[in-house]
Formats: sequence, C-alpha cells, structure tokens
Amino acid sequence: MAAYEAFADIYDALMDDVDYDAWAEYYLALIDRQGVAPRTLCDCACGTGSLSVRFAERGIRVTGVDLSGEMLARAQQKARRHGVTAMFVKQDMKSLTLPRPVDALICGCDGVNYLTDDGQVAAFFKSAREAIKPGGALAFDISSPHKLEKVLGNGFFGEERDDVAYLWSNRFDEDSRTVTMDLTFFVREKGELYRRFTEVHTQKVHEPERLRELLAENGFADIHIFGDRTFAAPAPEEARVHIAATRE
Repeated sequence: MAAYEAFADIYDALMDDVDYDAWAEYYLALIDRQGVAPRTLCDCACGTGSLSVRFAERGIRVTGVDLSGEMLARAQQKARRHGVTAMFVKQDMKSLTLPRPVDALICGCDGVNYLTDDGQVAAFFKSAREAIKPGGALAFDISSPHKLEKVLGNGFFGEERDDVAYLWSNRFDEDSRTVTMDLTFFVREKGELYRRFTEVHTQKVHEPERLRELLAENGFADIHIFGDRTFAAPAPEEARVHIAATRE
C-alpha cells in the first residue's frame, strides 16, 4: 500500500502527543527572524493540515500541499471543523504550481527526509524559490542524522492502544544512508475484529551543512540552522533540526 493512504484514518490519533500550537508558533518565529510577516503561506507536505489550520487561525491565507489525497481530505475536514478557510492541493513539492508566489513556505514533520537524494532536494528548493516572493522565507525541519542512524536505525517499535496497534520495523542502509520503515497497523473495526494494513516509508539522512549548500546553490541566502524548536545550533544528539532561509 502506498504511504499515507489507509494511514490517513489514524494519523491524527497516533500524533496526539504533538504540540502543534507550539510548533506553529515556532515556525512563525523562524519566519519572523527572516524578516517576514506572512500574509500568505504554503504548507508543503501538510498531511492532515494540523499546522495549516493553526496558521489560518492567525489570519494567514494558507495553501496546503501534499501527495496524499487521503491526507488532504482530512485536512479539509479539519479546516471546516476549526471554522477556517484554507486551500488544499494535491501536488508534488518538487514541482509546485501555486496561483501566485507566497510570503513564506514551510515543510514540517520530516517532509524533506522523504526526498531521498540531492537531486530531489535541489528540485524542491528550486520549486520553492519559484513559489516564494523575492525576500520571502523558507523554513523546514528534518529528523537529524543522529535520530535516523542511531535512534530509528535498525530499531523495532510497537504500541497498542484501545482501538489501534502498530508494529514498526526499520532497516538502515549504510550505502544510501536511508531508513526503510515497514509499518503494520491493526485497527479495531467492530468488537474484537481488527483490520490489518501495511505501509512502507523511506527517509533519507540529510546533513544540515549539505542542505545549506544546496539552498545557496538554488537561490537562497541568510541561511540559519537550529536545534529542535530553539534558536541555538543543533546539539550532537539533537533529534530534529530546523532550517530557515531567505529567497534572493
């Protein structure tokens, strides 16, 4: 099964420990540090729209972009529940086509890790540059090399809840520096009957300094690399790294 199809039904339930309010505020602070007060924003790899909705609640005109139609359908439902307007579009972030350039573009929650080589990353940065107004901001995060290699790596994880359980087995490839994640889900349907489905996800280890180089090569300047929701350099065992840049 392709990634984020059936998973869309349970994604928000499994992400219920994420403080999206704080994450959205941090992204706005990152963008502000780049000298941008966004009135328009593109949320790439927006998933079920948890960040998109929070930006829209702050009066920003938001376009959410994702490859998964199933995730986007839930994002649209979420926007309606929150009483906000946002546009959600099925697009590849490596080839964005927006109606008009935006003040800021973000890509949260590992979106860039799903780009598995420098060529794909460069395509995203080039596409993002065309989608952002001159002087606008790009901000994104990645799971750090330490997290993907040492924490997730070849690990095995699992969790059982009242209505859903999952098994998560990882394989780290030293040559490609990618982690292949085999996920098996069991979702309660009725009584003791469970529906089982599987997904495979692949994430790439990206070195922050290499991303800095690719940003500079594709029209970005004033590039800053921070730790997990801080404004300090990443610590050696940082799990998440945030990067912000300005479109030249």
